[in-house]
Amino acid sequence: MMKTQTIILLSLVFVLGCKSNQNNAKMKTIEPILIAKGNLHGAGSEGIDKQNIIIDNQADWENLISKMDKVNKVSEQFTETKIDFSRYTVIAIFNDVMGSGGHSIAIDISANSERILVVTKFHSPSGNATSVMTQPYYIAKITKTERPIAFQ
Repeated sequence: MMKTQTIILLSLVFVLGCKSNQNNAKMKTIEPILIAKGNLHGAGSEGIDKQNIIIDNQADWENLISKMDKVNKVSEQFTETKIDFSRYTVIAIFNDVMGSGGHSIAIDISANSERILVVTKFHSPSGNATSVMTQPYYIAKITKTERPIAFQ
């Protein structure tokens, strides 16, 4: 009788333990704090390739702002330029230089116990668009984490 109870108890602990591990793997939405989104208008003169950037220090942040401000003072439109990197990580996404206006970027961020996942959505204009070269970007910050950040 005692052996049966022990086996049942251990089985129950195992099943519940597996369920809690599965819950840890479920992704939870993270709301990023938007710093800026829009388009660069330097026809690529800023020298920023299509890329996803994770910034966790002041020097890299200042370098990015300097590149973005090379042609136009884009950073004047940022909600903030002084980031507390002991508390936040900045995520910056740049698309290719486009031959017209109306392009944009949106993101969804989710997390589980293992990683942060940033899903990037690139939007193109529907209908007529301005015939000026633009480069869409999206910059946001999230609470600092030790988990790796992956892009999709």
